[in-house]
Amino acid sequence: MAATRVRFCLALLMLVASMAAWMMPSAVAGKGPPPNYADALSKCLLFYEGQRSGKLPPTQRATWRKDSALKDGQDAGVDLVGGYYDAGDNVKFGFPLAFTGTLLAWSIVEFSADMGPELVHAHEALRWVTDYLMKATTQRNRVFVQAGDPYSDHNCWERPDDMDTPRPSFQVNDTHPGSEVAGETAAALAAASIAFRSSDPAYADNLLSRAKMVYDFASKYQGSYAKSVGKWVCPFYCDVGGYEDELVWGAAWLNRATDSSDYTKHITRGIQRIQRQMKLRVNGYDSQFSWENKDAGNYILLLLMQRKDDDYSKYAQNFACSLLPKSPYKSTEYTPGGLIHRAPMANMQVVTALSFLLVVYGRHLSEVNGVVTCGKSTFPPSALIDLAKSQVDYVLGDNPLQMSYMVGYGKKFPQRIHHRAASVPSIGQHPQHLGCKDGTPYYVTDAPNPNVLVGALAGGPNDGTDNYLDNRTWSNQSEPATYVNAPFVGVLAYFSKHG
Repeated sequence: MAATRVRFCLALLMLVASMAAWMMPSAVAGKGPPPNYADALSKCLLFYEGQRSGKLPPTQRATWRKDSALKDGQDAGVDLVGGYYDAGDNVKFGFPLAFTGTLLAWSIVEFSADMGPELVHAHEALRWVTDYLMKATTQRNRVFVQAGDPYSDHNCWERPDDMDTPRPSFQVNDTHPGSEVAGETAAALAAASIAFRSSDPAYADNLLSRAKMVYDFASKYQGSYAKSVGKWVCPFYCDVGGYEDELVWGAAWLNRATDSSDYTKHITRGIQRIQRQMKLRVNGYDSQFSWENKDAGNYILLLLMQRKDDDYSKYAQNFACSLLPKSPYKSTEYTPGGLIHRAPMANMQVVTALSFLLVVYGRHLSEVNGVVTCGKSTFPPSALIDLAKSQVDYVLGDNPLQMSYMVGYGKKFPQRIHHRAASVPSIGQHPQHLGCKDGTPYYVTDAPNPNVLVGALAGGPNDGTDNYLDNRTWSNQSEPATYVNAPFVGVLAYFSKHG
């Protein structure tokens, strides 16, 4: 996450002496009550209302949050009000924001029938992203990719409602390209056009038209935004793996949204380049999927749209074989309690994203009567679904600590997540202005956060054990983010009906 990369070393030094007092030791897992997936889905979506930037609507349910950042974009003569703060900070980073939109849209596209009354809230959460992305892409060959100075923001601990740090706008354009963020933005707009097609066809048409324009820019003016925008996005959200996967991702979503093969040449060319660069190890059973790496997501998505001359099934099987615990090609580590362990920071983003792909792929295999073949071993679709369910259940409390990692869900959950708005008293509690450093006492206190950010997923265990520090200064375990919840929406929807 954005703040994590900058503060990790400092936080480590601060906590070495006091770790014993905060560490929750691993314990023997015990079965609690069965998970309430529908309740978790509702809370998972409510989280997004706590992340909103801009003018809040009358329907706002997280009422402790107020309007914020109402002048974003004025420095560049554009309206960039709205969108989401990416995590526990007050910056709007366009790359993970667009990925959040794509995964919210994909969740709706695949699982809208399972969402019941929460479908309206899923559409609201998605539209808060896409309305902002439409504002950020009004001009051809220009995409605004960030609002806020991350350095000044991360030097402060203040609620967004009275934030007074600089809010510069950052863009990519034809002289300073950013194919990864533009490709992801095109993917989000295209995927959202499918999600809104039946409920708001005029809006869907606008989204699709804009997606085509943005993708044209991403493909025509190729280059990395890490170079074009530089220190303002790195080390926060650098795309270290290259932008070819986002160009494939955007093209794949445009093919699906247009129900055509118009962008197939972009997909074929991009995959060939990725494989030449050995970014995806064809025989290595790679299973990367995140805001930064779309490889596994690309192959699962392309498999769903597979035509007779395509063969993406072997890559999808590589993904599954790398994850299944009994696969001879398993390359994924698990904690003793059974949680996927991949990332030293915010490991839960890996858990939710891979669980989403497991469910989507497993459901596809069921529909085509397929199996996963890993060498001499074969696995039915239910093996993928069961693995995803084990991850969801762990997150919701079936783990050695017998605690939920979703704030507000269950009887025991994190009380001190790394989140400015949640940890600083709301305007209703403290109407006086709180400046840059005025929130510091709330950052360092042992007291629980005064505002419950319902639905937020903490970063969770991240060192290969099942230990967790409920400490807001330990951001690599305690910070939530919009892109952690997004794939979980679809997974929870599925299990609320098929659990």
